Amino acid sequence: MTSPGAYSRLSRPFRGAVVTLAAVALVSGCAVGPNFQRPTPPAVSGYTRQPFVAKTASADVAAGEEQRFVQNQAITQQWWTLFQSPQLDALIDKALAANPTLVVAQTALRQAWELVYAQQGFFYPTVQGNFSASRQQVSGTFTAPTVLNSMTLNFFTLQGTASWTLDVFGGNRRQVESLRAQAESQRFLLAAAYVVLTSNVVAAAVQEASLRAQIAATEDIIAISTQSLALLRRQLDLGYVARLDVAAQEAALAQVRATLPPLRKQLELTRNLLTVLAGRFPSDQPTETFELAALRLPQDLPVSLPSQLVDQRPDVRAAEEALHAAGAQVGVAIANMLPQFTLTGAAGGTSTAGISSMFKTGNPYWIGTSTLMQTLFDGGTLLHRKRAAEVAFEQAAAQYRSTVLTAFQNVADALYTLQSDAESLREAVAAEQAAQVTLDITVKQQQLGYVNYLSLLSAQQAYQQTRITRVQAQANRFADTAALFQALGGGWWNRPDARATQLTDQPSE
Repeated sequence: MTSPGAYSRLSRPFRGAVVTLAAVALVSGCAVGPNFQRPTPPAVSGYTRQPFVAKTASADVAAGEEQRFVQNQAITQQWWTLFQSPQLDALIDKALAANPTLVVAQTALRQAWELVYAQQGFFYPTVQGNFSASRQQVSGTFTAPTVLNSMTLNFFTLQGTASWTLDVFGGNRRQVESLRAQAESQRFLLAAAYVVLTSNVVAAAVQEASLRAQIAATEDIIAISTQSLALLRRQLDLGYVARLDVAAQEAALAQVRATLPPLRKQLELTRNLLTVLAGRFPSDQPTETFELAALRLPQDLPVSLPSQLVDQRPDVRAAEEALHAAGAQVGVAIANMLPQFTLTGAAGGTSTAGISSMFKTGNPYWIGTSTLMQTLFDGGTLLHRKRAAEVAFEQAAAQYRSTVLTAFQNVADALYTLQSDAESLREAVAAEQAAQVTLDITVKQQQLGYVNYLSLLSAQQAYQQTRITRVQAQANRFADTAALFQALGGGWWNRPDARATQLTDQPSE
């Protein structure tokens, strides 16, 4: 092994080149390509065309309470607790603990950060070591005997190499920036997965409650129709009505009964959906069941400012980071068109006597190489890759704008729908009350023989329809309230582990 003094004499020019190129790499802090700036929030003051209405209509029935829209009110991350259903809270806890879609999103996030860490390794030299040992028979025809007077030799070589590609134009920095943005996008997709999962559980629970109420209403109608049919049959025996009247009532009862199996089927499908959302197999259904009467309608609903929506919607934030990643890829493509600087060094020793003599005088060796490489012709490959990166950036920008527009549409739709739901429920309650009064009077008159079967059938059908409509209107208020929370972002930023997850998954600066 050479002495420090000899190394200093032999490597001075090489060391000068290393220092010069390293200085260039360090001072060139400006990477080529566009520097990302967050898009400006849309300059709109509201979500709807009409003036904002601060409250909804009300009705004297369960889920008919007046709802008030409170601007800039904080959104709790456990917004579903506002429905005051312990069973719903328990089922969502199970879903958050066992649903595999969250595991998919979590592992995708971890994978994204590992790719960031891997790319950061290119900032440093690659150092490798190798050792080789060989034994060979030298031909005496063309080779003089060695100093060992033997034609059989052992060769031992130990070598270390280091190679460093200098990031002069910031190509690797842009690549790391792109991967980091992709990881951030994945983090927001994980937040979106939480919001979508909880919203789906709430929607399915409301659907189950609605179906149970519709089944109960249908069974009541069947009971009423069965009683009317029994009465008509007695009147037929007494000769007060014709057989045609009884047949018509039998047909009406059969029609009502025919609506019951589809409702029960849909209930079973909904139960299966809830079971899978909770991370279980359909054969292992949860014990929680849902009734409309057990749910409470939140009365104070938050409405974020339009300027805040782009920060709160995880899908918008994910699209923003995708735009960031695409912009960084433009810088990568530009840097690939520019000169590439590489430093390579190797040092080692070789011996025929063994490892112990490998670094004795005359046996060590070293080499240092600096390389400047510039692509002169590649058939337009690098140019078209740059253009493709620029087109991808334009595509990401359009996708971001589309996502923002959809987010605002979702909020506007939810606000309109909640207003309409309240009015629909109020009218449905009035229609049901009127239909019930009509049916009660018609049944009494039919028992006394004052009305014919056609009036009874009409009253029964009207009551059945209005009651089902009222149940659906009640369920719509719950479901669309959940849709508003989802449209506003679901409060994911208030999760206790939201910031902790970010700090854990990001590399230290």
